[in-house]
Amino acid sequence: MNRPSQEFPPILDKRGAPHVRRFDAQRWLIDNIIRANGIDWDQPRSLYIHAPCGMEANADFAGIRERVKKMADIGPAFAAVARRREGKANAALAADRKITARDNFFMAAVHWGAAQWPYDENDETNIAYNNKKRECYAKYAAIADHHVEAVWVPFKDKAIPAWLHLPPHHSGGRLPVVIAVPGMDSYKEIQVALYGDRFLNRGMAVLAIDGPGQYEAPMIGLYFSMENWMAAGPALVEWIAQRPELDAARIGISGTSFGTLFGLVLTAHEPRIKACAVMSVCHEPGCRTIFEEASPTFKKRFMYMSGITDEDEFDKFRQAITWEGHADRIRASFLCVAGEADELSPVEHSEAMVAALKGPKQMVIYQESRHSVGNVPATNLGPFPPILVADWLADRLSGKSFVSERWYVSGSGEITKTAY
Repeated sequence: MNRPSQEFPPILDKRGAPHVRRFDAQRWLIDNIIRANGIDWDQPRSLYIHAPCGMEANADFAGIRERVKKMADIGPAFAAVARRREGKANAALAADRKITARDNFFMAAVHWGAAQWPYDENDETNIAYNNKKRECYAKYAAIADHHVEAVWVPFKDKAIPAWLHLPPHHSGGRLPVVIAVPGMDSYKEIQVALYGDRFLNRGMAVLAIDGPGQYEAPMIGLYFSMENWMAAGPALVEWIAQRPELDAARIGISGTSFGTLFGLVLTAHEPRIKACAVMSVCHEPGCRTIFEEASPTFKKRFMYMSGITDEDEFDKFRQAITWEGHADRIRASFLCVAGEADELSPVEHSEAMVAALKGPKQMVIYQESRHSVGNVPATNLGPFPPILVADWLADRLSGKSFVSERWYVSGSGEITKTAY
């Protein structure tokens, strides 16, 4: 097949922006909430986007938090910082300061990606920001401290966009590999940290993807559907099996937020996957809470991901968004990390999903944590969730066994374990 160009054509699938009644009627309310609570009104996006960039980006995100007073400010605020970082990167490259250049190209790419978030259609702004994101990330990849490679995984008549990362100083042999599946509001360029990445440091390669419907995928006409995610696993594993650096017998999945559902479905339909670890759950069948009770931006974004502009059509479509009929196919080792007070997907739905799994399993619930697992005493004093996931995957891909258990991590950091 012909691989898509890294530069997207000026005209793509012009379906227009999704129409969400609550978003249109409550736009004034969203802007007032942002003015009162800042850019992280619906979830801590400035924290999880910031984390891969390291300490140098502190001032970037502090300035963006100050600047954003309404939703229309989000794209321009991130784009302005992206331009500044890109300028610093080019100046450093001209001065042969490659480390400074790579750091700034990475941060520029992250900011260009964040600038895309408010644009729920393939308009000129979204396309331009996406091209700048790819351009900066490719320049980072060329001088990174480890192997970073642009990947297009053949999928039906299209391709799944991805970046392949190998651990620093890899000198041969087949590596275990983690397929990193983002959520609905995150993207492949933030799945691997600029420095000290949790997976690379543990000797695992990372294939960071934008799967069907995620960020770059709908720009090339690859939309979300349950069927597309069912088919994604075989396509990704076949690609991995053809790479001499990667061990197709040691493949793990890491999924975050809506990636907890996407990764589950992917795993259910690809028996060669050895382990799946998901965190910050979206497991409510039909997704009523996130689409009807939470910020209407979630529904609008997911309609764009699905290629659907009519809300009534989407409301029928979303009834099929479920783990039911998929989880009971899974025999691979499975870890589910959730917040007790998840406001986007009540945790009882994840409990039911874990109960349906047929293989060895572990569930970890953090007291008082909301959807984005963290920033509560349980996560600060107990096992740190991202590192728990990384250690768990490293153990599974190295063949270590474990006991199927449910953990409850209290605010004191104490863990109460119950056998399944």
